[in-house]
Amino acid sequence: MRMHSPSLSELHAFAAAARLGSFSLAAQELYVTQGGISRAVARLEEHLGFALFERQGRRNTLTAAGQTYLQAVEPAITAIEAASAAARKRRHGPQLRLSVAPTIFSHWLIPRLPDFSARHPGVMLSFAPYKRDDALNAPEIDAWIRVGSRWPADIHADYVIGRDLVPICHPRELQGPQAIQTAQDLLARPLLFHTNYPGNWACWMQAQGITEPCPPPAADFETVALLTQAVAAGMGVAMVQRCLVEEDLASDRVALALNAPVHIERGYFLCRPAGRSPSTTLEQFRQWVLGQAAPRAIPPQKLDLAQNTLTPGFGKNPLAQGT
Repeated sequence: MRMHSPSLSELHAFAAAARLGSFSLAAQELYVTQGGISRAVARLEEHLGFALFERQGRRNTLTAAGQTYLQAVEPAITAIEAASAAARKRRHGPQLRLSVAPTIFSHWLIPRLPDFSARHPGVMLSFAPYKRDDALNAPEIDAWIRVGSRWPADIHADYVIGRDLVPICHPRELQGPQAIQTAQDLLARPLLFHTNYPGNWACWMQAQGITEPCPPPAADFETVALLTQAVAAGMGVAMVQRCLVEEDLASDRVALALNAPVHIERGYFLCRPAGRSPSTTLEQFRQWVLGQAAPRAIPPQKLDLAQNTLTPGFGKNPLAQGT
């Protein structure tokens, strides 16, 4: 019997390029070169006998025939991936495939994972690459930990941690005659901003009843790690989520400038598709991670913040971006 179907690698390259609108982004996702994607698509087009893409500016857009073909083959690709993932789980025993935002992963989750492994030694943890605009529905991933405040109706989200903002400084800023004692003392120092969340300082000032305009940043940094490093070097003071600097506070690398946390809607959530029932392994992880967060967790002001509330522009909301 002659086989008329193309190779699975060609179909993966085509589906990724169609979804992302870019051969280079598809190459990054599949860990191949852009030339590899181009050649795979070219072989597929030769096999089918028609063009799948047309160039529009800097994007590769599906032709009408390409769109029809994608609709026909994409469910089959997804089914094959899901079946393969399920087969691997049966072979290796209980597995949990997670995708975690890098900041909460490195600053908070990783130091706690040995406790999970000790409690559930039979569970193999596996971590998928982080994708900022992930739709949170990939069949091969069990759950995601993402930053945000509200979620669409098809996503079940459990709030974990991250709603408390605190000001941090170098420990020496709390010593001597010029020590920080009030909010005004704090604001007289150079303010360091997080590039993705420049409103953190203004939010904290408003909660303290300060009506004057927020001072301009002395510098801004793209990650909490860099921001904390700058504070530890004595560059100024910063406003961060407390859960991300617990180790730095415990080691006296930085200090709480004032014991005046501010609670915000944005936090880290454990997410999964609402229509997908959690496995026993995922439920074990859920109970464990919520237990780890419980001493620091700030409950939502309204129940719907931790439930499935759809807000316009999901995925573009600045509160739902970042790491």
